[in-house]
Amino acid sequence: MGNARVLVKRRKSIRNIRKITRTMELIATSRFKKAMDRAAEAAAYTRKINEIVSDLSQADLTFSHPLLKQPAETKNVTLLILTSNRGLCGGYNGGILRKANSRIRELKGEGKNVTVEVSGKRGISAMKFEGVEIAASYQQFEDKPSFDDVNEIANRYLADFISGKLHRLDVAYQSFQSAARQSPVVETLLPFGDLATETEESTGVDYEFLPSPEQILEEIVPAAFRARFFKCFLDAAVGEQIARMVAMKAATENADDMIRSISQEYNRARQTQITSELSEIIGGAAALE
Repeated sequence: MGNARVLVKRRKSIRNIRKITRTMELIATSRFKKAMDRAAEAAAYTRKINEIVSDLSQADLTFSHPLLKQPAETKNVTLLILTSNRGLCGGYNGGILRKANSRIRELKGEGKNVTVEVSGKRGISAMKFEGVEIAASYQQFEDKPSFDDVNEIANRYLADFISGKLHRLDVAYQSFQSAARQSPVVETLLPFGDLATETEESTGVDYEFLPSPEQILEEIVPAAFRARFFKCFLDAAVGEQIARMVAMKAATENADDMIRSISQEYNRARQTQITSELSEIIGGAAALE
């Protein structure tokens, strides 16, 4: 009977764990749908504003914007790593951190001055474990990153790049293509590119600017960067919820398999116990005859 009791307790424990993983799966599914809607809206806006910048780059312009120019040297590079604050999301953080560590080694091998900034407790812990110095850390971004909070960071990067303190900005995060396809990437957001070089292949389209082209570029190019930067945070939020949803679904299914296996083992143990008790009763009855 002792073995059967152990199996009953174990099955009960696994059932309790299954309730937790199933609840977390449902929560992640709900958050994923909301985060995906935000990411889809941001993707449409980002795509459109980039099309406008691309159209301007093909116009016959004789000026450019500081964000579109390649620096004379690329010495100071900032790498921003976007990870999660919580675990239980499969290999989500691991994939991003592998990409980030690879880029750090690559940049240091090229003799660059690398500044590492990390968003998310998991990334902060991993970088400290690796002995990487963290210049700035952020823990306020969950599944609903605020544009104002993200924009505050973006404005600092813009100011540093225009002043020459920053020569390149890389962001390591989980890129979202669809619900079935996400991948960790390291994307360079600054600089955008050299407008003068791109206009060498101009299509000859005539544009009428109102107000002046300078004023338009002064507004639209930083806006395009902010949109792309914010989309990285939105993609990261979607990727985290998808990873957690998949991980918790797998955990729930594994719990179901374990419960079935333990139930079968319990039934066999119980059957053996009943058979043994019947044999004892029959043996006792035979002894009394």
